[in-house]
Amino acid sequence: MKILFLGGTGNISAECAAWLHGRGHEILAVSRGRAAVPPAYRPLRADRKDPAALRAALTGVRPDVVINFLGYELADVQLDYELFRDSVRQYVFISSATVYAKPPRRLPITEDAPLGNAFWDYAQKKLQCEQWLRQRWQEGRFPVTIVRPSHTYSPRWIPNPASSSSYTFAARLERGQPVFVPDDGENPWTLTAASDFAAGLGGLVGQADAVGEAFHITSDEVLTWNQIYAEIAAALGVESPEILKVPTDFICRVAPRLTGTLQGDKAHPGVFDNAKIKRFVPEFRCRKPFRVGIRESVAWLRAHPDQQHLDPQVNAVFEDVVAAWRRAGA
Repeated sequence: MKILFLGGTGNISAECAAWLHGRGHEILAVSRGRAAVPPAYRPLRADRKDPAALRAALTGVRPDVVINFLGYELADVQLDYELFRDSVRQYVFISSATVYAKPPRRLPITEDAPLGNAFWDYAQKKLQCEQWLRQRWQEGRFPVTIVRPSHTYSPRWIPNPASSSSYTFAARLERGQPVFVPDDGENPWTLTAASDFAAGLGGLVGQADAVGEAFHITSDEVLTWNQIYAEIAAALGVESPEILKVPTDFICRVAPRLTGTLQGDKAHPGVFDNAKIKRFVPEFRCRKPFRVGIRESVAWLRAHPDQQHLDPQVNAVFEDVVAAWRRAGA
């Protein structure tokens, strides 16, 4: 099949494109050109947010399947509908498990769990996109499949509650600087390797029965944040890291930018029932435990320091919260 990726070089999408290409599919990737598109794919140069440029790049392109990793606003999926409604066999919208109501009403979370995240505009916009696309499918106009990743990481990410897309958290541990964990660190959480996620997504691509359905795709391994921090420290070779246990409400007062990612996600239990994706894709299994995946991430980022993307703003968040907590006498 000819598969068009809107995004194909990111944390999750790069692994998904590689998985599908490895099984003989033709991969086309829309990219702004900031990240290299593998030579085996067909690059389409355009800014996702520029409708005229996107239309021009897609002239004469008729994919069988479109996978949208870059849909964050309603206008994004409305444009896709205009571009692909008369030609595509399947449109896969990459949403987010943050669309589920927080805190979850019951565990493990299934795809029919209540939706609606009161804390995070990112999740609210994703849900708005989902609902609009579902309406088009119910009208018989658009063959939509919705996929909801949770906290998914690749060798380029060091997962943590503040910001996973840089080496900043790991660098603090290496330097012996303190970090915080929300509340007592015992919140159960799920981390999924992008290579495992790719097998689940890839199995849905081209599957007619998956049209009109929503799936989350996560690992079955559940760790507390304390266990996650311990595995990261061990991968870094850091003994006795300084980890402050700070209430979520306190963190969000000091660093409001974390309200969505904590109160809207990582400060609540993230435990998922993957029975549905396994029913549709029987061969799907998450084979990479976090203790293996995080060691791969650390090794890769140490070997590619230019990709560590140390973020002064993220570092400042840790500094501000730690300083405020100590001033509070905790």
